[in-house]
Amino acid sequence: MAEDMMRLQVIENGEKSWSPFSAGEMQGRQDRLRARMEALGVDACLFTSYHNICYFSGFLYCAFGRRFGFIVDDEAATAVVPGIDGGQPWRRVHGTALTYTDWRKDNYFHAVSEILFRGGRKPKRLGIEFDHVSLDLKALLEAALPGVELVDVSDAVMRMRTIKSAEEHLLIRHGTRICDIGGAAIAAAVAAGVGEHEVALAGTQAMVREIAASFPFVELMDTWVWFQSGINTDGAHNPVTNRKIEAGDILSLNCFPMIFGYYTALERTLFCEHASDAHLRLWEVNCEVHRAGLKLIRPGARCCDIATELNDIYRQHDLLQYRSFGYGHSFGVLSHYYGREAAVELREDVDTVLEPGMVVSMEPMIMIPEGMPGAGGYREHDILIVTDSGAENITGFPFGPEHNIIRA
Repeated sequence: MAEDMMRLQVIENGEKSWSPFSAGEMQGRQDRLRARMEALGVDACLFTSYHNICYFSGFLYCAFGRRFGFIVDDEAATAVVPGIDGGQPWRRVHGTALTYTDWRKDNYFHAVSEILFRGGRKPKRLGIEFDHVSLDLKALLEAALPGVELVDVSDAVMRMRTIKSAEEHLLIRHGTRICDIGGAAIAAAVAAGVGEHEVALAGTQAMVREIAASFPFVELMDTWVWFQSGINTDGAHNPVTNRKIEAGDILSLNCFPMIFGYYTALERTLFCEHASDAHLRLWEVNCEVHRAGLKLIRPGARCCDIATELNDIYRQHDLLQYRSFGYGHSFGVLSHYYGREAAVELREDVDTVLEPGMVVSMEPMIMIPEGMPGAGGYREHDILIVTDSGAENITGFPFGPEHNIIRA
């Protein structure tokens, strides 16, 4: 019977896995977190999001309907994981892992309380992520942890993540290099009559193979390509379809290698065989904005000021109304389904000042509706590391009409 079954287990199966981050790097993250917790008057933190669990532990989970957690207090760092994953979480975590079984539905909360109250400890304030914890989960935590105040730490830890370490920069450089490889494979696959999905597969396969070849050990998951053609270019996140490319089509190349939870991207406007005069004019304007934006990324610049200055260029060409979104964002532990360092978005409503160590994109986009001359979506995207005196563009794939009209 279920009540006779074990509720919690320690599964230390095999050896700890290779990580691109040193033990000193991971310990430094946890120690800086403890300093932030002390400043906030928080006794412990329970992280539940993909991005914070990955950032502070090194483990990227697959939820599949189950709950995960990573608890950091002044003494220990412990992952709370389901039994279905075996020893894989422990192998990846910088710290320890406590496994809960399926035999009772509240075993996750039993594990959390066992860790927080171990040895007679009585935490009064627990940091959680209000931007990730649902109302249901919050109520269940309150019931499982009577007398413990739940405090939001999501903004504080997000701001910690925006400043990247040298080891993070190295991993992001690998990602941008692999983006360029995916971009080259995509460009080589473009031809009239070829389906979007076939072009996307070429880019994905090239990137996955290069990731596998670049690290002693790596979990190959979540790398993808969005390749769009014609009307499908109107949205930055439109999925791949089986639409066949036609000569004269505007194309959008989007490469996203995912490496140890870290996201990088390459995005480029292309054309198949030729581009109309109207398309070329709009493409050149967007490239003008892109070049100007690359020069504006530097320490001390405010996100909102960058957006305002670039708006003026679009306005001069009567194109501001066709701008699709902000001009760029922070990079790190994020993906299309988890994570966002919203404090570093190049938009009019964000007044964050760029600092050395931050990693940001420049990615202007305009979308001209169907039926108008030059219809389609235009987007260029580079990644820059903010330095003490400026910024280093680490994207290598060229942009603009002189490079990206793809002819057979």
